[in-house]
Amino acid sequence: MPRKHQRGAITLPRGVHRVVARAKEYFYFQAGRGTKAPGARTPLPKDVHSPEFWIELRKAQGDTAGPGVTTINALCDLYLASPQFLTGITASSQKQYRQHTRRVREFCGTQPAAALRPKHLREMLDTMAHIPGAANSFLNVMRALSKWGLERGHFDQSITEGVKPYKLDTGHKPWTAAQCIAAEEHLVGMMRRAYFLARYTGQRGSDVVRLGETFIDEGGFRLSQKKTSEGVWVPIDPPLAAEMATWERRPGPYLTTVTGKPLTKRYLETLWHEAVGGIAALDGVTFHGLRGTRVVELRERGHNTLEIQAQVGMSPPMIERYCRFADKKALGKAAVLNLAAARKGKGS
Repeated sequence: MPRKHQRGAITLPRGVHRVVARAKEYFYFQAGRGTKAPGARTPLPKDVHSPEFWIELRKAQGDTAGPGVTTINALCDLYLASPQFLTGITASSQKQYRQHTRRVREFCGTQPAAALRPKHLREMLDTMAHIPGAANSFLNVMRALSKWGLERGHFDQSITEGVKPYKLDTGHKPWTAAQCIAAEEHLVGMMRRAYFLARYTGQRGSDVVRLGETFIDEGGFRLSQKKTSEGVWVPIDPPLAAEMATWERRPGPYLTTVTGKPLTKRYLETLWHEAVGGIAALDGVTFHGLRGTRVVELRERGHNTLEIQAQVGMSPPMIERYCRFADKKALGKAAVLNLAAARKGKGS
């Protein structure tokens, strides 16, 4: 039966049993325990979380080679130093992978990798239920780690098999016109700046926090996106230009803390949630949704997918996904106009 430990749960393998005597805990291995022909009882180290416990267990099971047991911490170190990680994943994704491996290290880093099971991943995900998007991202990283570890013999089975991601009901929907008006009426300070920059550039938060005077080139922002390294040029539309004219001109990024330090993406997210949390009209919106708002606006202006991609730096499939909102609206308007024209023709 699985037992809870301070550093996570471990399921004791077949043949291992626990004995408590005089308030002390002991572990033993005995092959065939409970049968008519039980084997010898072999004492094991007291700390079930230690690599030594699993080394001695393997010896008791007949693995005389006695290979060292790779812990979760060691496995993460190996994976993050592997060519598959260093050359097969983009720099921005590598940062995300490192963040998620820190989560599994905190949960069970000192435990043997071979003891990790899908139910333990489920336990970790359950602690992230309040942030389902991040939980699903964590699960994706664990799937990559599981596949890598399986191919190299660190796991004897998938650690993510059967573990389902959270269902995301909303996603990053483009903002409505009413929501944009509400933001302009209620947001102040740096969050108002952040809104205008995201609304009229369509850039990710990681790039919005970088924007400053040095990015301006012939009436637009020229930058290499942090996530994809894709170069884009974004024209500064009149509404954004008018807003920027009210900002104090100073070196560095437009978005700063109260002490004048550049605002990080993570701190931007914290301040953003605090700012929109008290605005009823903005219930359910996401900062990333402004990226979709810009895409929809450009489509409504008549820009094609390649032109939108050049400005926003978004993949064509994602552009088409966002633009279905604008396309359906345009089709609806066209249908109304055609119907009105048909009725007028019948009446003449």
